[in-house]
Amino acid sequence: MQPLGGSLLIASPALWDPNFRRTVVLIGHHDDEGAVGVVLNRVSDVSVLEAAPAFLSLIGGDDVVYVGGPVQPQAAVVVAEFDDPQGAGVLAFGAIGFLAGDADPETVTGVRRARLFAGYAGWGPGQLEAEMDEGSWIPEPALPADVFADDAAALWSAVLRRKGPQYEMLALMPVDPSLN
Repeated sequence: MQPLGGSLLIASPALWDPNFRRTVVLIGHHDDEGAVGVVLNRVSDVSVLEAAPAFLSLIGGDDVVYVGGPVQPQAAVVVAEFDDPQGAGVLAFGAIGFLAGDADPETVTGVRRARLFAGYAGWGPGQLEAEMDEGSWIPEPALPADVFADDAAALWSAVLRRKGPQYEMLALMPVDPSLN
């Protein structure tokens, strides 16, 4: 399998795990040792000012914290667009990357825009490949607009529609198909 770093993984309707149901995950890094990324479309009701004021120099205080995934939910993960991609601790694609975990947010420069995530998504060796083989995820190249979507809750449907007509019905599927 080709490495999926810099790709989006769209949860298929077959994926019923409540941690990932109808999610869009940005994969930051993927190799033989596993994969890590963040869920882009789970918005919390907690502001950056309330949860992590140390990040105010990078992210506005009125901005919200996103739920990045079930792994280490107390960990702060920052995804940013950098003036110079070399500034990223882990470069996902283009100028979009993850801030190094040991970076002092008050000394980081060259960030155009950033989002704060609580926790992340992670897969051990071979785990993501197995989930891909069973049809749990639909891959799609990531765009900067996906990472910083104004309406993150609509991202799942929007990215599916972008994949073309064969995904149109899936994009319009209600959260609970029995209500259809």
